[in-house]
Amino acid sequence: MDVFGGRWQDYMDKLDRGLSVLREDDTIVLCGDTSWGMTLEEALPDLQYLEHFPGRKILIKGNHDYWWTTAAKMIAFFDRHDLTSLRILHNNCWFYGETGLCGSRGWFYEEGVHGGEHDRKIMNREVQRLETSLRAANCAEKKLVFLHYPPRFHRFVCHDIIRVMRAYGVTDCYYGHIHGAGHALAFTGREDGIRYHMISSDHLGFVPALIECDAPVPPGGNG
Repeated sequence: MDVFGGRWQDYMDKLDRGLSVLREDDTIVLCGDTSWGMTLEEALPDLQYLEHFPGRKILIKGNHDYWWTTAAKMIAFFDRHDLTSLRILHNNCWFYGETGLCGSRGWFYEEGVHGGEHDRKIMNREVQRLETSLRAANCAEKKLVFLHYPPRFHRFVCHDIIRVMRAYGVTDCYYGHIHGAGHALAFTGREDGIRYHMISSDHLGFVPALIECDAPVPPGGNG
């Protein structure tokens, strides 16, 4: 990422400092684009880099995560390489105390504006995955949604994703994907009862955004 210059200059040193705040009872959600690797084997050094930090790490698929494969293959790969703190958020949810951590990749799609039938199929699949995740968290006192793609960006609004979040009483939505000059167009704030947070790493200065929740669970806890 150094080739992009600006905030990305020496970004690994910045990540080392930023992720040093993690403790064993923390959970961090990474909203996609974790590795440039094209396969799990190529992504292994990046996954091992995350593993050496304390706490539980929950991964979402981004548009550049070509190494991402089936849940079964990833879990087996993590086990085989002692990546014991890594989890995937994909057609499931995780819990931090009484808070449900839900999510999906999402998609840039708006009827009549972006893409065609292919994009509509992808969007429908992502909406179903998000709803599956939220249903799994039905018992949670509070539900947070993590996406790779923003459901709101400049004039773009993904009504399908927002409809599902509202139906399940989501209070906050966190997303990435947007970098550089796009930060100025990112939507943050409250709309329709949901607070939106843009948490791309370069926007945060490579320091995790703190989300305070009660009653943490051990790093191995799940849902």
